Amino acid sequence: QVQLVESGGGLVQPGGSLRLSCAASGFTFSSHIMGWYRQVPGNERELVASISNGGGLTMYVDSVKGRFTISRDNAKNTVYLQMNTLKPEDTAVYYCNRRYSPYPNWGQGTQVTVSS
Repeated sequence: QVQLVESGGGLVQPGGSLRLSCAASGFTFSSHIMGWYRQVPGNERELVASISNGGGLTMYVDSVKGRFTISRDNAKNTVYLQMNTLKPEDTAVYYCNRRYSPYPNWGQGTQVTVSS
C-alpha cells in the first residue's frame, strides 16, 4: 500500500526557512520522478518542484525559483524541499507525490504558514 508522509511544516516569519520531508513507502521510490505540490483552500493543488528519479534533474515553478530546493535520498525513500526566503504567498498545505500520474491516496500534507 502506497504511503506518503509529509512533515516539517510550521509557522515562520517572512524571510524565514523551513525544510520539508516526505517519507514514501509501498512503491519503488527510486524509479519515479517525484514532486512537491501545494494547495491553498479553494484553489487547485499546484506542482511547485519536481526531481528526476536519480536526482540529477530538477524543475521549479517560476514563483519559487531561486528560493526552494528539491532533493531526494533514494536509500531512505525520502524527498525533501528546502524553502528559503519564504513569503506570505507560500502559505499552503504541502504534499509530495509522483510527478506524473500521482497516486490517488495523497498524504495528509504539512501546513506551512508564513506570517509576521
